[in-house]
Amino acid sequence: MPAPVAGTFDYLPPAGAAGACRPGQRVRVPFGRGTRIGVIVGLKATSDLPADRLKHAAALLDAEPLLPADVLAMLLWAQRYYHHPVGDVVATALPAALRSGASPDATEEIWLPTAAGVAAALPGSEAAAALARSPGQRRVLSAIAAAPGGFAGSELGNLPGDARRLAAQLEERGFVTRGERQTAALPAAADVDPETPPALNADQATAVAAIQAGKGFSTFLLDGVTGSGKTEVYLQAIAPLVAAGRQCLVLVPEISLTPQLVARFRRRFPAGVVEFHSGLTDTERLRAWSAARRGEARLVIGTRSAIFVPLVAPGLIVVDEEHDASYKQQEGFRYSARDLAVWRARELGVPLVLGSATPSLESIENAKAGRYQPLALPARAGSAGAPSVALIDLRRHPPTDGLSEPLRAAIARHLAAGGQALLYLNRRGFAPTLLCPDCGAVVGCERCDARMVLHQRAGRLACHHCGAERPVPATCAECHGELVPVGLGTERIEAALQRAFPDEAIVRIDRDTVRRRGEIGRQLERVRAGQARLLMGTQMLTKGHDFPGVTLVGIIDADQGLFGTDFRSSERLAQSFIQVAGRAGRADRPGEVLLQTLFPDHPLLRLLVGEGYAAFARAALEERQAAGWPPFASLALLRAEAVGEADVFRFLDAARALAGAAAGADVRILGPAPAAMARRSGRHRGQLVLQAATRQPLQRLLARLRPQLDALPDHRRVRWSIDVDPVELF
Repeated sequence: MPAPVAGTFDYLPPAGAAGACRPGQRVRVPFGRGTRIGVIVGLKATSDLPADRLKHAAALLDAEPLLPADVLAMLLWAQRYYHHPVGDVVATALPAALRSGASPDATEEIWLPTAAGVAAALPGSEAAAALARSPGQRRVLSAIAAAPGGFAGSELGNLPGDARRLAAQLEERGFVTRGERQTAALPAAADVDPETPPALNADQATAVAAIQAGKGFSTFLLDGVTGSGKTEVYLQAIAPLVAAGRQCLVLVPEISLTPQLVARFRRRFPAGVVEFHSGLTDTERLRAWSAARRGEARLVIGTRSAIFVPLVAPGLIVVDEEHDASYKQQEGFRYSARDLAVWRARELGVPLVLGSATPSLESIENAKAGRYQPLALPARAGSAGAPSVALIDLRRHPPTDGLSEPLRAAIARHLAAGGQALLYLNRRGFAPTLLCPDCGAVVGCERCDARMVLHQRAGRLACHHCGAERPVPATCAECHGELVPVGLGTERIEAALQRAFPDEAIVRIDRDTVRRRGEIGRQLERVRAGQARLLMGTQMLTKGHDFPGVTLVGIIDADQGLFGTDFRSSERLAQSFIQVAGRAGRADRPGEVLLQTLFPDHPLLRLLVGEGYAAFARAALEERQAAGWPPFASLALLRAEAVGEADVFRFLDAARALAGAAAGADVRILGPAPAAMARRSGRHRGQLVLQAATRQPLQRLLARLRPQLDALPDHRRVRWSIDVDPVELF
């Protein structure tokens, strides 16, 4: 675990432990020339292997199953549905520390100050004089005394000097003592009174009542405009469950949303709230996972991997921003956390709430078909009204460095009125292209079919696909002419804003500026506190953030996605537009949204501006149905990549022949064809599309095809994967 093979392995129980083995426990087993940590997924009386080939597992690591029956059942169902190796699937559900054999009940050394140590740690106290000649001991004592619940012994190495020796000296002098605590123990809850919930408006109250009245499993689609108070609905639907000792799971699409949401939930529920996402350390993830498994954590808030966190007393699952593509894992085990949430809620017999201001077309169709119960929040909470929306025709108002004159004037007007402005461009860097006007050459990535992006402040070119970087060349490699940056990125817009509004502080939010842990929270707090009144960035800004002072939203390039080749392009554009537009205007401040476009008469823009997302969704669903695309069809992609292009298409041609022989009339096979980016990270890529009107024939085909692909002579010369329900097709 994990192993790059599709099946499971049979072992005999560890010596003397035959009666103690149960599904969900970890075992240490001989594997190849070494040993591996595995998980028992089932027990059987006999094996297809002859007895002389069966080996004994070396050790049973857990007295009780780490993976409860419901989580293990979900994993095995997901393995069958997504046709992915079971070892990878099960490994996804366990924190890294458990995959390497650590105990969920492990303990760690801690250092605690004695009463004398607490007194000596106070600067200027009489007791502190005892350490006046030992600055190293004083430094270590200060660190130990400042750590609530004890200072971890593993952290001594992060202090300057020989901190462990100094701590031992402090112990001899009676200033500190050594202890032990459970690694997975939750820190003590804050001793504060819970925040008093606000009164709900009529629509919110109806939604909360419907969720609380649900008996057993039901799926609610909470369709609420931006600013309508969806989070308050979650909070008040959860409150009686937490009071009754039940657990709730809240999924969010991005790590950047987690701290903000966790802080809001902790104000309402001071005890038992944990977060679970990839931004945590291994120890922090183990602590949250174990607290949920023991029932200590009443609320788990996390990104897609949190769908696998065990719950002792489940009461409700919430998927916030359910439309977001981040819920689909794009590498390795390509699962959808949103779709697994539906499966898990049904198996647990608990309600599921899918919330969004721009629901996915699949969820809207499920609500129309009666599979989901629709709940609407059509108006913003409080006195806030919908923002006004207008198009800026860039043919009449040519922009300078991305800013047209009407947009610059609107920014100045809103700043003068005490408001804040948010500018949106989903492209980081200074410029996406470095061009030679003399010969037309473009600086491209040597490993990808992509252009290098100019990051002017760093003086580097970067490929945003493989991560390759190099210095900016002085001249064109082809003709030695001057290279010119072409196109717009967030760095270029930031520079233009600095020139236009030199007295204003600017916060830029993209993956270049918020790489450090907690940085996005610190920068957004500057905006909320009014320390910066100009905010700009990528789609990281469109997902659930609340900016009460923002009265103007400017979309720099509304044309991104208008002419995409993927059938989901228009849906993504519409969702981004509605989400970012919703940041404008809250409470008593009217909002204004301006979209810069070269195509002001484009029917999609006109529909969104004139009639909104619901009208777009109706039209888009009609188009999807006529074309036979999801949600009116089921899709899978067979992806392949290799160093040699011939290897890719030899494998895909053979796969097509196998699929064609087994598919019948119910499954349509498209391709093989190159991927949208045919070469990435030095590897050629291609794909085969499998399309069926319903899931059953497609799943039957994939179940037959998967072992046949494993048996192809060329299958080890390529990396290949099956992507069921892909969110990106081309």
